Amino acid sequence: MTKFEYTTIENFMLTKMKDSTHDKYHIYRVLNIAMDIAKYEPSVDMDILTAACLLHDIGRDAQFADPTVCHAKAGAEMAYEFLLSLGWQTEKALHVRDCISAHRFRGDNAPQTIEAQILFDADKLDVTGAIGIARTLVYEGQVGGHIYTMEDGKVSLQSKADDTISFVQEYNHKLKNIHKTLYTARAKEIAAKRQQAAKAFYNALLEEIQYES
Repeated sequence: MTKFEYTTIENFMLTKMKDSTHDKYHIYRVLNIAMDIAKYEPSVDMDILTAACLLHDIGRDAQFADPTVCHAKAGAEMAYEFLLSLGWQTEKALHVRDCISAHRFRGDNAPQTIEAQILFDADKLDVTGAIGIARTLVYEGQVGGHIYTMEDGKVSLQSKADDTISFVQEYNHKLKNIHKTLYTARAKEIAAKRQQAAKAFYNALLEEIQYES
């Protein structure tokens, strides 16, 4: 990928990132983690991976405007059309589209290629550890969620539907099990180190909630 291509793709991404938890810093963290993971995997197409990382969340605005829209699918189509407009070969643009469409945790489209798996892992690693706790708390506030909710006098640990309404529910639905969904050995290694920080915070939070209740 030329410097011009990278800058053009990056600038397009920057016009789309308006979500405080899925902002440009999230994109850069995902890209950096993906570059790390790629060092441990053979035959990675770095152009595909770089473009997919930069563009993977450009569909977020569409999902916020209409919650029935899947940001991964919407963003995948946006990325495909954009890369074609840059003169990318259809096959490469399709590959990036497939990577982006398969990166969502709450999705039924498992990543098939190594580039898609690395993007998935890098994106999920950004909800592990301390950064994952911070991002999840900010996101819950952004969408009108809660730190925790009560049911029958007890903290509600699990949601009755896939859509969680509190940090505690989201931790139990996603954060504490995220390491089990990863594909690459390097990502699992990173997640194992980060998991302890997230677990310690959650346990301390739950203890304080229960003490005050």
